[in-house]
Amino acid sequence: MRALVARLDSFGDVLLAGPAVRAVAARAVHTTLLCGPRGAPAARMLPGVDEVIVWDAPWVGFDPPPVDRADVGSLVERVARTAPDVALVLTSYHQSPLPAALLLRMAGVARLAADSADHPGSLLDVRHRRGPRRHEVQAALDLAQAAGFPLPEGDDGRLAVRDAPAPDGLVGGGGYVVVHPGAAVPARRWGGERCAAAVRVLARAGYRVVVTGGPGERELTAAVAGRAGLDLGGRTGPAELAGVLARAAAVVVGNTGPAHLAAAVGTPVVSLFAPVVPAERWAPYGVPHVLLGDERAPCAGSRARICPVAGHPCLSGVRPEDVLAAVEKLTGRPPGLDPCPEATS
Repeated sequence: MRALVARLDSFGDVLLAGPAVRAVAARAVHTTLLCGPRGAPAARMLPGVDEVIVWDAPWVGFDPPPVDRADVGSLVERVARTAPDVALVLTSYHQSPLPAALLLRMAGVARLAADSADHPGSLLDVRHRRGPRRHEVQAALDLAQAAGFPLPEGDDGRLAVRDAPAPDGLVGGGGYVVVHPGAAVPARRWGGERCAAAVRVLARAGYRVVVTGGPGERELTAAVAGRAGLDLGGRTGPAELAGVLARAAAVVVGNTGPAHLAAAVGTPVVSLFAPVVPAERWAPYGVPHVLLGDERAPCAGSRARICPVAGHPCLSGVRPEDVLAAVEKLTGRPPGLDPCPEATS
C-alpha cells in the first residue's frame, strides 16, 4: 500500500504531524508527505517519509498565492504519478480539509480520511470528528488510528526528527541555554528588549547562553545576545538548529517552530506562550516544559497575528527573573546554586 499524508502549513505544524506520519509509514510500502514551502524543511527531517511534494496552497499561509489553474493541474498530475492508495489530510482544528481532499480525489486517491466538521459529500471515506481539547499531535494520531494506522508497538508517539548534526563547531560543548527571540507571527513574540534582559539575567546566574534565529533575524539576535550570549543568528539551517537545540539544557522560545523542534530532539522548553491559540493544542509536546504568560488575556483564542490588545498584556507581565526561575526548574538547578562548570562562559 502506498500512502500520502498532507499537512500544508508551517514548519511547526509539519513537526507536530510526525507521530501520525510514522503510524502511516509503519503500514505503507511508500509514504509521501504533501506540504507547503514553509513546512518542507521539517518534512525532510521526519522519520518515515520517503518522498516530499511541496505545493503552495492558495488557502493556507500568511501570504497565499492566487488560484492558478495550471498550478493546480500540475499538483493533481504529480500526486497521480505517485499513485497513493490512501491519504490522510491533517489540518488544525480551525481549518477545513475539503479543498485538499478534492484535489487528492481528482488525483485518483481511492481512500481519504480527515477531521471534518463540514459535510464532506463524496470527498472523504473516513470523516473523523476531532475530540475536544486534543493537542494537535494527539488529534493527528486519533485520525490515523481511525483510518487504520495505529502507532506501531514500541513507538512512544513523541515528536522526532532524523539524526541532527553535532553543533560543536558552532557552540562547543553542551549544557547551554538557547534563547530564540523570533516568531513568524508578531503577536507571539516576547520582544527583543525583554529577551536581551533575559540573556543577561541567565548569564549572571552562570548559564552559557546561545541566541538563535533565521537569516532575516540577524539584527534581532545580535541585539539580544549582546555581550552576554553567543549570537548564531542566520548561521543555522533547520538541521543545524536541531543539533544546537539537542545539546541545550533548555530552550527559551515563543510558540513557534523551534519550540516544536526542541521537543522533537527531547530538550525541555520554557514556552513564552501568547494565547492567541490555545496552549492545550499547541504547547511543547512530550518534553518537560514551563508555560509563561497570561493564558486568560483578552487576546485568548483570537488567532490574531498582530496583538489586538494595547501593551501585549499576555506576555508583557513575564519578567526575565521568571525565565531564570523556569530554566532553573527545568535544568534541576536550585536558585542560588553556584553555576556548574559546563554552564559557565
